[in-house]
Amino acid sequence: MSNQQHHIIVPGAAPTQTISESWKWVASLAEKDGRDITPPLIMGILNTTPDSFFDSGNFDSVEQGIERGLELLSEGADILDVGGESTRPPGKDYGTGSPAVAADEEIARVIPVIEGIIAAAPNSVISIDTVKPEVASAAISAGATIINDVSAGEFDEQIWEVAAEADIPYILMHGHNPAKRVPVDQIIYSDVVEDVSTYLGKRIEKAASRGVRKIIADPGIGFAKGAKDSGHILRELGMFRRLGLPLLVGASRKSFIGRMLGGVPPSDRLYGTIAAQAVAALNGAAIIRLHDVRPAVDFFKIFAALQKSPLPFTEGFREG
Repeated sequence: MSNQQHHIIVPGAAPTQTISESWKWVASLAEKDGRDITPPLIMGILNTTPDSFFDSGNFDSVEQGIERGLELLSEGADILDVGGESTRPPGKDYGTGSPAVAADEEIARVIPVIEGIIAAAPNSVISIDTVKPEVASAAISAGATIINDVSAGEFDEQIWEVAAEADIPYILMHGHNPAKRVPVDQIIYSDVVEDVSTYLGKRIEKAASRGVRKIIADPGIGFAKGAKDSGHILRELGMFRRLGLPLLVGASRKSFIGRMLGGVPPSDRLYGTIAAQAVAALNGAAIIRLHDVRPAVDFFKIFAALQKSPLPFTEGFREG
């Protein structure tokens, strides 16, 4: 498939340079070990929060956070995503959702952890999971080199200036604006794939116009979407390749998996998660965001090696 086919055909557009720079960055990580067979990049989740939906409070001290981060890296994570504010959405699965956290509290949670990980493993690739420009800026000063903004700039578009000034990758996700706490089960789409694609296209265009040169698109599995819509997006993920940019998928232990398995809790969703991640990879995901790094690394090594041809996401940088 050519890059022309990758280009966006929904409203809004990323400049050709943004598409090229985004894929160059993915390639720089994916090919760092000279691997002939390229599995998706693995982004390990490190929550330094007391109220996340899965690993609530397990790593909310600085020492525990650093230890867990180094463990995820040793298990094979390509990227470590550090967050100090839970993004658990409101809805019948999660109640009222997570409370808002002030920027200074969020900074106090994540910066010592990032600094500790960088001190112990200087070559670590660390992403800061935040919607706040001041938190992103502090994290970059501490050593983070990616911004993961689940609000796509809706919370504060100043975060685009932070990403542009640092010239680092920016992950732009559909579906979670902490200022608009709408329960996921109350959101209705006319066509979830088209609606989400259109939204992402417009936000990508705006972010690029503000100087963001490297953008990763995330359709937001589980955010502002019920179980049915989340499953549909995963099945039709290939449609989002129209955006022209690398895709990130975060389906790890999400509620739609629990629903499909008969209502099991997050602790029992590992195997369902791996199945969802396989579908994401087959449909073009370049980055998989997850809690369980070692099982995913082992799975994708075998999964990618047994494919008859390279996984779809590699077309973006092999032909770029």
